[in-house]
Amino acid sequence: MKTILSIFTSLLLVSCQTESQSPPQNNGGGANGGNNGNTNGWLIPQAEVFDGGPGKDGIPALTDPEVKNVDEVDFLKDDDLVIGFSHANGYRAYPHKVLDWHEIINDNLNGKKVAITYCPLTGTGIAWNRVLDGVETTFGVSGLLYNTNLIPYDRQSGSNWCQISLKCVNGDFIGEEVETFKVLETTWETWKELYPNSTVVTTNTGYYSNYDRYPYGDYKTNNAALLFPISKSDTRLPFKKRVLAVIDGSKATAYTFESFEGDTKVIYGEINDKDIVLIGNNDKQFMVAFENKLNNDKRTFSISTADKQMTLKDDIGNTYDLFGNVTIGPNLGESLPTIPSFMAYWFSVGTFYNNPIIR
Repeated sequence: MKTILSIFTSLLLVSCQTESQSPPQNNGGGANGGNNGNTNGWLIPQAEVFDGGPGKDGIPALTDPEVKNVDEVDFLKDDDLVIGFSHANGYRAYPHKVLDWHEIINDNLNGKKVAITYCPLTGTGIAWNRVLDGVETTFGVSGLLYNTNLIPYDRQSGSNWCQISLKCVNGDFIGEEVETFKVLETTWETWKELYPNSTVVTTNTGYYSNYDRYPYGDYKTNNAALLFPISKSDTRLPFKKRVLAVIDGSKATAYTFESFEGDTKVIYGEINDKDIVLIGNNDKQFMVAFENKLNNDKRTFSISTADKQMTLKDDIGNTYDLFGNVTIGPNLGESLPTIPSFMAYWFSVGTFYNNPIIR
């Protein structure tokens, strides 16, 4: 473990520094090892909060990133993963290749203040609202980890937030939950087919990182490799298996791609008595979930692939994009409610949630 951690820290420090930066020092130990911990108490066991090595802002979050149109992008391969986001005037993709090195991208999309938070160690990409208590802020990488998961901090108050728990765990906002936005994680091949007119965050970030190189070795495929301790282990699925975690309070259900073999499928389910609907396709590598409620009514859905565009249709004449937004029909401009959900490595869902259901 010490050897793996040393290699990981060395690679990350060398690769993320700018030309003018000195490498941050590895403080070792827990949250008290540097200036990362807020002086207030912790909502999670402080002894299980680990200093990841690079230090506060040692992994540099991005703000207002450069973007290009899909047809101008040449650094992505078809099987590279991206996190897609919907906004008023279109769609934007955030490549894992960039997020692996920066973990947080603060963006402003037609007035929507969003932070794309991504933890390479748990495989979790979640879009957060950057407006806290009515005040716009940005998020940075604290350098701390809990159950090997990213702990962002907000620059408004310096509070620390747990990404997977979706709440503040230390600081002025302690106990407050973050608002999330819908995202679609899929391959570059699928994304550019579905949203050819979208924009894409580029590798022109101002930092000297080799974005063609994954910085964690064989971590994504090695089910035995974890760089930091976790509080409990659920071995019902391979640790690094990608699942869609649907969350409601303390409950979680993990959906696997095997549920979506063949053509794109619609699956109905529920969590804590909330009706949900999921759309997914194993071959195209995406799964998304929404609360099944429009104007307080439960809807029935089907898939349309007209004009090579994959859309969702309901039983009252609405057409939706894969972000749950009504694009045509009597409820134009409305959306299916967000249900907290995100793609993740299985081990992280089993660690943060007690005995999650597997579908």
